[in-house]
Amino acid sequence: MTYVYPVVSRRSGGVSVGINLNPNNACNWACIYCQVPNLTRGTAPPIDLPLLEKELRTMLSAIVHGDFMQTRVPEGVRHLNDIALSGNGEPTSSKEFPQVIDLIGEVMTDFDLAAKIKLILITNGSLIDRPRVQEGLQKMAKLNGEVWFKLDSTTAQGLRRINQTRTPPEKHFERLKLAASLCPTWIQSCVFAIDGKKPDEAEQAAYLDLIRRIKKERIPVQGVLLYGLARPSLQPAAPRLSALSVEWMEKWAGAIRTAGLEVKLTP
Repeated sequence: MTYVYPVVSRRSGGVSVGINLNPNNACNWACIYCQVPNLTRGTAPPIDLPLLEKELRTMLSAIVHGDFMQTRVPEGVRHLNDIALSGNGEPTSSKEFPQVIDLIGEVMTDFDLAAKIKLILITNGSLIDRPRVQEGLQKMAKLNGEVWFKLDSTTAQGLRRINQTRTPPEKHFERLKLAASLCPTWIQSCVFAIDGKKPDEAEQAAYLDLIRRIKKERIPVQGVLLYGLARPSLQPAAPRLSALSVEWMEKWAGAIRTAGLEVKLTP
């Protein structure tokens, strides 16, 4: 299939039907932990909407009406948890993003899945201020939608080092606020060691300051999806990256909770 793929998601704890709007492996960021091979800078190509619909209906039919769960999925996670716009680049870079949400909504309704499963957007948040993206988020909110907004660092240095973007931290924060105002939004943060060193005290302090600011300003962020490295990066920096200990991750999750937000930890 070109656009649709199934995955047993460790973060959702079930089967997720992925929708890849970037089959050209192009993204406007280049996160150093990214698992996409041959990643290039760019945007999503034009989307063949009829093909996307056909693939989505075929996949859902195999999951809902077929033997997909019994033959391909471990017994403990044999339930359909969500449809997730993710894939090999930034999905909101697709010019057809609002139309894709409409299409997914129609298919979910036809399979009697509306309000029964989540529709998730996994995004770096960089294009939230574009009207067509906002239109798509408003449509998602009516489909039991949820935004997972990337926030790996809250400093300019960290954003450059980890995500290879020069986006000012304050601008990224404003985009987070906008996303949360349009659709239920979780922060997603990947933490790991670089050259054997965990995030330093300045990075940790800046992140916790932002969590406190979210609470102080009553921004309706649902919480933090905190996760570590589970599979190797396919980017040039891969040899420099390593997973942090479960103990460190749990301690960091506790610090975020103390600062004021719920945390779902996937080490």
